[in-house]
Amino acid sequence: MPAIYMRNVVYSYRAGKEILRIPRFDVARGERVFVFGRSGSGKTILLGLVAGVLHGQKGEIQVLNEDLRKMSSHRRDAFRGTHIGYIFQLFNLISYLNVIDNITLPCRLIKQRRRRLGETDLRQAAEKMASQLGVEALLYENVTRLSVGQQQRVAAARALLGNPEVIIADEPTSALDFDQRERFLQLLFERCQEAGSTLIFVSHDRSLAPLFDRAISLDDINEVGGE
Repeated sequence: MPAIYMRNVVYSYRAGKEILRIPRFDVARGERVFVFGRSGSGKTILLGLVAGVLHGQKGEIQVLNEDLRKMSSHRRDAFRGTHIGYIFQLFNLISYLNVIDNITLPCRLIKQRRRRLGETDLRQAAEKMASQLGVEALLYENVTRLSVGQQQRVAAARALLGNPEVIIADEPTSALDFDQRERFLQLLFERCQEAGSTLIFVSHDRSLAPLFDRAISLDDINEVGGE
């Protein structure tokens, strides 16, 4: 089975208003897939369905051989925390925590994710990740004091720590300058290769597409036109 398996998935905001209708979408284990599309075409919704944050009205979605639609809300949350690193478009950082506590949060909450670090000290692993992303000087700053680009890198560090099997990235380089973007992508690809992680990466920047194993226009898999 592929890492991500979708069949006849339909998502609607309300009755009669379909946003996505996807007959088939698969992502192989370890594959790096780039998804692009028009604003309002449903790219973020697609990622939310894969992560189990959103739930379609019809169809089958399996991630790592697990059927998300058959899980309880609690089990979906636990599955996501254990197996999925999600770089949200709006970051979803915890405002009352500092940078290092935001980065380490998933590994402190989910034992299985912490175990993937082996004997490595959690804070040392977080400090190394922060250094690779250029935010090592901000570890004890409250995240509300950071720039948008700095928050984006902190969110990426949090998603990558603990080597999740699936990484979902929603516009993760939108607030980064060229050098920061290059550093981030290099780290992202290195972590995916080391852990054998599957990557779904959404961006408006089509110049990034050649860096991935496969590039997909959402229009090609979605039978519903954009808003």
